[in-house]
Amino acid sequence: MNSATDIHEKTSAARNSVLAALLLAGIKVVVGLLSGSLGILAEAAHSGLDLSAAIVTLVAVRAAAKPPDSGHDYGHGKVENLAALFQTLLLLATCVWIVRESFLRLTVRHVQVDASIWAFAVMAISIVVDVSRSRMLYRAAAKHRSQALEADALHFSTDIWSSAVVILGLLGVRLATWNPKLNFLMQADAAAALAVAAIVVVVSARLGLRTIQALLDSSPPGAGDRIKTAVMAMEGVVDCHAVRVRHSGPYYFVDLHITVDGERSLRAAHDLTERVEEAVAALLPDADVTVHPEPTPAPGNPPPDKQSAAHL
Repeated sequence: MNSATDIHEKTSAARNSVLAALLLAGIKVVVGLLSGSLGILAEAAHSGLDLSAAIVTLVAVRAAAKPPDSGHDYGHGKVENLAALFQTLLLLATCVWIVRESFLRLTVRHVQVDASIWAFAVMAISIVVDVSRSRMLYRAAAKHRSQALEADALHFSTDIWSSAVVILGLLGVRLATWNPKLNFLMQADAAAALAVAAIVVVVSARLGLRTIQALLDSSPPGAGDRIKTAVMAMEGVVDCHAVRVRHSGPYYFVDLHITVDGERSLRAAHDLTERVEEAVAALLPDADVTVHPEPTPAPGNPPPDKQSAAHL
């Protein structure tokens, strides 16, 4: 399980994310209202939900770090997966509002957008801050295998692209102001908001799918095969089967059965299971590994894999 240093690093990354989201949401709301830009207001709503998601992530990271107790034998790691799912739902809810407002502006509602220097400045500041915090969060998420921090990082990396799209929309409005022949570009801001929504929907769907897979205890792709190959290559292991892998938040849990010489002493079998645990931990660091040793079958009996198949 994670050390006190790991927990501090994860909490610090989540806390910095909250502060950055609070700053960006505030300045986007002010500039969006003053300029009338739906693109900026869409980004403000996005950042507002990012703030909520960042707060949820901070709470989740702290909760997931709690050790196992009598009611949670496998710890509290799933809290991080739930936090990532919550962030996904928040982003999808934002997209509903953005799409509705964009279509209204493109069809029946006319809103004058002021593509001022302040509108461009706030989006430029947003990109700089998002680049910095997404890199910070990705590093922390990769180091500590945190899906909640990865969800935060994913949100803020998509903010970079969506902010760039909003800038393009504001440029279209500015060009239309300078040249009446380009009046159709006055709709560029609302179109940019739709592009923002499309980006968020795609990324949220991918994140939501991965989160649901984690909550359903899906095995990490290829992990079972890698473990079986490594264990089968160990001296003293006759067979490796019934390998099960799941992860809860940043933690992995592995169960597997090995077949060993039935004439080995209990101490020798125990020493072998410890070496197997070390081999699995080399593939999945800090994994909680349970190894069940079985004696080789008596002459005339099928091996464990065939015995299991015979009962199906």
